[in-house]
Amino acid sequence: MSVSSAHILARDVHVEFPIYGGRSRSFKNVVLRAATGGLIAEDAAHRVVVKALNGVSFEISEGDRVGLVGHNGSGKSTLLRVLVGAYEPVSGSVDVQGQVASMLNITLGMDYEATGYENIFVRGVIMGFKPSEIKPLVEEIVAFSELGDYIDMPMRTYSSGMAVRLAFAVSTCVTADILLMDEWLSVGDESFQSKARERLRKLVDQAKILVLASHDEALIRSNCNKIMRLSHGDLISFESC
Repeated sequence: MSVSSAHILARDVHVEFPIYGGRSRSFKNVVLRAATGGLIAEDAAHRVVVKALNGVSFEISEGDRVGLVGHNGSGKSTLLRVLVGAYEPVSGSVDVQGQVASMLNITLGMDYEATGYENIFVRGVIMGFKPSEIKPLVEEIVAFSELGDYIDMPMRTYSSGMAVRLAFAVSTCVTADILLMDEWLSVGDESFQSKARERLRKLVDQAKILVLASHDEALIRSNCNKIMRLSHGDLISFESC
């Protein structure tokens, strides 16, 4: 359900991942010199941890299209997963107002032993919707996915392209206040890609807030009005573009 306004407020967000078995001196000497992802350090209990986000604070308001830019391991994907609620900060707070749609892993939770029809509901529930909200959308989802009678067959009988088409059809069947994307989605063969691009563009245009992570800065600049630069878990800059 949409809200009257969409808003994201992050205050001093820290996300850490402990590295179990990483106490040896040789291990620490190597990673402390050559960290390519988040900052690698010790926590208060002297455990080796990766500081994936290190005190990140920002505010995103309705109408903002924010591009996340940074090297691999900079914290882009971690931040998206914090915003969708998949990761819990070890300290700090995140306040997200509005219905969130995540394009981070569109096949997440889908069961290859279940039928396509059953997976429509599985994926919908994982996205945060009630079965009663999904049911009126089933016919349109099946039509868009072009699966025909395969919708009643187990997903293990699908080709990889068929499975992705179904996942895309479900994941883009609703309008959300806040849309989170890790790279721009491109799915299916050439004929399906055309209508998928049109549908994704419509979803982006209707969202009150877009947060898009990408290595393609030209793509970011063509779709976003603000750029957030991350490096080793630190927020380097957050500015208009």
